[in-house]
Amino acid sequence: MRGLQGKRAIVTGGGSGIGQAICERLGKEGIHVGVFDIRLDAAEQTAQAIVGAGGQASAIECDITDYDLVRAAVARFEEMAGGPTDILVNNAGWDTPIPFLKTDPAFWNKVISINWYGPLHMTHAVAQGMAARGGGRIINIASDAGRVGSTGEVVYSGCKGGTIAFAKALARELARSNVLINTICPGPTDTPAMAAFVGTGERGQKIRDAMVRGVPLGRIGSPDDYPGLVAFLASDDAAFMTGQTISVSGGLTMHG
Repeated sequence: MRGLQGKRAIVTGGGSGIGQAICERLGKEGIHVGVFDIRLDAAEQTAQAIVGAGGQASAIECDITDYDLVRAAVARFEEMAGGPTDILVNNAGWDTPIPFLKTDPAFWNKVISINWYGPLHMTHAVAQGMAARGGGRIINIASDAGRVGSTGEVVYSGCKGGTIAFAKALARELARSNVLINTICPGPTDTPAMAAFVGTGERGQKIRDAMVRGVPLGRIGSPDDYPGLVAFLASDDAAFMTGQTISVSGGLTMHG
């Protein structure tokens, strides 16, 4: 992709799943990757894989639910990388399937803190510098649950829908500063989070089979289905795109 060599990017939730795949792809594009994860050991494994492949990466422990910790982590990465953040990928997320009427405020707070406040904290901490410098890219990894809803993920769906609307509104505010903000909505994806979500055994397999039946391309996603689009949106090839929401779901959701 054009214009990525030598840039600096932060990817939250980079220690596993989609985030790990995004980190590794950006590393191959010549970007110094800040692998942000609440689990430092997982972040270090991803960073080591990038460095082992000839790239540059820094592992940063970060709890995205705490704004002060986010600001400190961003500053630490920029010191390690030798310059400001050019690209932010808000990927980290969490949920577990529970019917809404069986949830409670403690559960809501956890889901909202990670999936809604997390991207707000990261974006606020990074976008100020981008706007002052006159350029930057922010890419949110939301979910098709935020576009069409998902049974058992009511609060999560609300957070992802909020992320989509937040990205559009902020894209308007920051367009004249050349800070471009777009959102990718994955469909069901085979990740450790998905395994925890659907469970194991016969019940888990039935849920997986039902997911596959709903996808026109006949499979659920893999982590490698998304990094190419992230790289594109971060590159000069996407210099005239902002405020867009793109589903990557094998045709499960088709928006006009």
